[in-house]
Order: sequence, then structure tokens, then C-alpha cells
Amino acid sequence: MKVLGLIAGSGGLPKTVALEAKAKGYKVVAVALEPICDLRLEPHVDVFKCVHIGKLGEVIKALKKQGVTEAVMAGKISKTLLYRKKVRPDLRAAKLLFMLKDRGDDSIINAVAREFEKDGIKLIGISELCSALLTPEGPLTKGPPTDAEWKDIKFGFRVAKEIGRLDIGQTVVVKDRAVMAVEAIEGTDEAIKRGGGLAGGGATVIKVIRPSQDIRFDVPVVGMDTLHAMVKAHIRVLALEAHKSLLLDRGGFISRAEKAGISVIGVTERSIK
Repeated sequence: MKVLGLIAGSGGLPKTVALEAKAKGYKVVAVALEPICDLRLEPHVDVFKCVHIGKLGEVIKALKKQGVTEAVMAGKISKTLLYRKKVRPDLRAAKLLFMLKDRGDDSIINAVAREFEKDGIKLIGISELCSALLTPEGPLTKGPPTDAEWKDIKFGFRVAKEIGRLDIGQTVVVKDRAVMAVEAIEGTDEAIKRGGGLAGGGATVIKVIRPSQDIRFDVPVVGMDTLHAMVKAHIRVLALEAHKSLLLDRGGFISRAEKAGISVIGVTERSIK
């Protein structure tokens, strides 16, 4: 039987990945990162172990003990933990952080991937296991964006790509072709709350993949938590980069979005020109 390591952060994505992997015949060995992991993941995997998020050496050791040679990273891991003193790095993690040229997402994730590869563990992409979750191109809800909202999508897509190129974030909130909020270390949901409040309702959210982003380790993900944030912020449109982002519980997400009057659409660089 094939063995897959699952390095689990917060949110519902680790469970979704575990179920998809088991359906494909994998034995799933989960290392859940404390204090952010959801312990409800345990019944859905074959082996479950909790390791503090700063203990990189222990994470690798736990996976190797179970014969893992392929692993996937799934779930949110907020960099704010670094600045709230909630990460107690072991020697291996501390050395990794010290050697970074910066603490952008790409720098951290690529460095972590190299550490796993040193021990014979290859990190694979979530999209390889969960291709059905990839956002399709085109309108996903019954109510398509208006002409004015399309202008915001096109404007916001270019802005989001630029902040992504700078490794700042993946998401922008736009209204009337003005930027209400740019995602940074606080994450997508907080950016939506801030931008929606400043816009006074009726804003558009655009989420894309960074130009240099390695989708093996880090894929833009949208789920119910983000939808709840949009509803509270009275967002009107959500545009996701098609084929390069994951939409969790698509049926439930779209149904709830339609009830809230939110248009959801998958876009590409080609489709918005």
C-alpha cells in the first residue's frame, strides 16, 4: 500500500485531502501541527500524531518512522504565529529561519521543502490528489457580475498579481476600481473584513496565485470561513483564479453564496483581457 504523509495545519482542507488520498488507496499518516490543528482529523487517517508547529525535526522524524517518502502540506499556517511567540522552534527550524533571505511565504515554504527532501521526503501538490477541487473557469453562481463589477475584477486581478509578485499576499478587495484592502500577514478573511468595511458594502474580492508560487506546497484555498467573512462584509463578487485555486465544498459554497447574493466566478489572465 502506498503511504502518504499529511502535514496538517488548520481548517477543513486536511480532512478533505485525507479522504481523497484514502479513496485513491493511500495509507495516510498525519502529523497535526499544534496549536493550530483540528483534532477531529484523527478518525479520518490511519496514523495520527500531534507535533508542535516549531518542531521541524520531530515532524520529519515522525513521517520517516512510518516509511513516508511522499507528503503533502494542507491547511492554514499563519505567519503571525512567528510574531506572537507561539512558535518554539527546534534547532533545525531555528537554523532554517536564520538562513532565510526574508520571511516571505515563498522563501519559507521553499526552505521547508528542501529540508524534507534532505531526508528523502518529497512534497507533492494538493492538486495532484484533489484535482476535482480546482476552481473551474467561468461563472459558478446564477447571478453573473455586472459590467461595473467586471471592471473591478480586471483591475483587481492585475493588482493581486503584482502584490503576489512582491510576495505580500494573494487577495485584494476592490470597489469602483479603487483598492480597499490588500492581504498581508493577517490572511484573506481579515483582509476581506477590513476591505468590506471600508467599502461600505458592494465590493469585489479577487484571489490569485502568486507568479512565483509553487503549487506543490501552497495553493490558494477558499472555503466556508472565507464565505462567512464575505457575507458579514457585504461583498458582492468573488473572483478566483481558475485551475490554480481550490474551492472547498463547492456545492455548499455556491448554494450559500447564491442565497447571500454573491457572484462567484473563476477567471484566468486570458479571460479578463
